[in-house]
Amino acid sequence: MQLKSLATAKMTAKAAALFAVGALTLTACGGSSTPAASEGGVQLINAGKFTVCSDVPYEPFEFQKDGKTVGFDIDIATEIAKDLNAELNIVDSSFEAIETGTALTGCDASISSVSITDTRKQVMDFSNPYMDDDLTLVAKEGSGVENIDTAKGKKVGVQQATTGAKYAQEKGIEAQQFEDSGLLVQALEAGTIDAALGNQSVLGYAIKDNTQFTRVEDYATGEKLGIAIKKGNTAMLDKVNGTLKRLTDDGTLAKFQATWFGETAK
Repeated sequence: MQLKSLATAKMTAKAAALFAVGALTLTACGGSSTPAASEGGVQLINAGKFTVCSDVPYEPFEFQKDGKTVGFDIDIATEIAKDLNAELNIVDSSFEAIETGTALTGCDASISSVSITDTRKQVMDFSNPYMDDDLTLVAKEGSGVENIDTAKGKKVGVQQATTGAKYAQEKGIEAQQFEDSGLLVQALEAGTIDAALGNQSVLGYAIKDNTQFTRVEDYATGEKLGIAIKKGNTAMLDKVNGTLKRLTDDGTLAKFQATWFGETAK
């Protein structure tokens, strides 16, 4: 998550209990930031476990389904744990703790749709990017919206205070602004707007099982997601990057993306 509005939305429900959550997190992870065990040269906080901090729920990256934590980030975390010969241990943390790096006092890594920014790099290290969260234009089949130019004059919706809203303005589109992505998607499904412009992680997931809608065009914004590691923990960083390379090279990462976000634009 790069945009403040998205980060704020995630942290609001948990901000009041931040310190309590932090205390519980430390307890769940052994109560200390000192590594307790080593797996293949990598120090793990809990013996035999790859402990990951994640802000649950945030579909489709991490959320509860049938009593289990699932999602795009969880699929990746599972693969890292496999390469470490360790059990995956998910710790529910506030996004505020994750983006400030304090969550890493009780976790081996933070995997929670975290955008790589220069500010965050000052307090944590990042893996190689595992996803480009660019913008996408979504429209109903037969709407006549085939690209950004044909969207002009149509009813286009965006989430306020996002890169989607800014991009629409730059392209001369007078878009209808919605307070959150849920309202934006509802308007698209109800037919009160012809198209929606926003992050592929949000809109791609929203329409992936709905054949009435399609991603007609993608736009590169440079937003990249990465896995956060405690600053200076090069052994863990190398291991995480190794897993990401394997998943990229064998096509597994692309399969994960198609599963959770649908196919790319035409």
